[in-house]
Amino acid sequence: MQNKKQNPKSVKGSISRRTFLGASAVAATAPWIITSRTLQAAEELNILVWCDHADSKLTKPFEQKHGVTLNVKTYEGTGTALSIIEQSRPGDWDVFVIDAPDVPQVAKQGLLKELDRTDYPWNDLFEQIRNAPYNSVGGKLYAVPEKFGYYGVAYNASKVNEKDMSSPGIMWNAAYKGRMAVYDYYFPVIQMIAITLGMKPTDITVGNLEKVIRPKLLEMKSNVGLIGDIVGVQNALVNGDSDLIIAGAEYAVSVLTPGNPDLRWTICDNGGLIWTQGLAIFADSNKKDLANEFVKYVISPEGQERLATSECYWAMPTNSKTPLSSDRKAILRWDEQPGFLAKSYLSFLSEPDLDAAMLDLWTEFLQA
Repeated sequence: MQNKKQNPKSVKGSISRRTFLGASAVAATAPWIITSRTLQAAEELNILVWCDHADSKLTKPFEQKHGVTLNVKTYEGTGTALSIIEQSRPGDWDVFVIDAPDVPQVAKQGLLKELDRTDYPWNDLFEQIRNAPYNSVGGKLYAVPEKFGYYGVAYNASKVNEKDMSSPGIMWNAAYKGRMAVYDYYFPVIQMIAITLGMKPTDITVGNLEKVIRPKLLEMKSNVGLIGDIVGVQNALVNGDSDLIIAGAEYAVSVLTPGNPDLRWTICDNGGLIWTQGLAIFADSNKKDLANEFVKYVISPEGQERLATSECYWAMPTNSKTPLSSDRKAILRWDEQPGFLAKSYLSFLSEPDLDAAMLDLWTEFLQA
């Protein structure tokens, strides 16, 4: 189960925190070493990743094929990762899983190696995801998108009218007064409101945030029964305290759906808000070739299937050739992805003044 509680503070490099957090069960504070077999002087690869990469079904095949040991450290948010890097020696880390909108600023700090698109099945990646502007800086590729999903609505189908769930008016539907949980993360919720109002996320300004979005956000508060981190709202949905989660989607419920088929997700009829995560290689890695082999493995159809359905959280693989089983396709709404992507919007990286204004508005919402 994924813990995606947001930490909005900044770290050196002024990168706003908009990243997913690993599951509470595996959000380790020390490296978690996975050894598939006893190796004599085994080569090691140190990877700084999210919890979905700590699944042995993903790591063991790579270790066995290459005769290496993967030293896996999970972290919670790009800010935490950068703090770890600052406390490490050059060359300590090889592979980095990063929230895609943070890639440009991390690359500009000189931390990431330029990658070659021809090393990967680039054209097999969903076009909207591979062409996201934050994978590259100045035309140079620094991260390969490996997984994506949406901020939308997760819900218990036995408790709601499913047609309501994709309606632009769901946040203000009084039929769910007190039964609505909201993920405590200002950035997607505010962008989702913009989408329901017919705006693009990039249309948000300090001015219309106050005049247009603020009234709608505060109006929603009267329907809200719970505001919490992702584990809190997941638990509320599972135990029946809430019927739906605003800013939830596949990442929040898909891993739970096999045991509870009433847990489902959707996006707004106006379009969803897309999140993406990418694989990067550290510029000071001493094992760049091996690191690149790991990136290629994760982006391969086989690696993508294992990553997409990690025991930590499920989400969409970026490789459109991923061989998912029919039941997993149904849970992830895999066959609907071309249509979903066509009408959805990438989450964007706001300027500091807008980011601060959004956070201030969220604080007002929480206190209302």
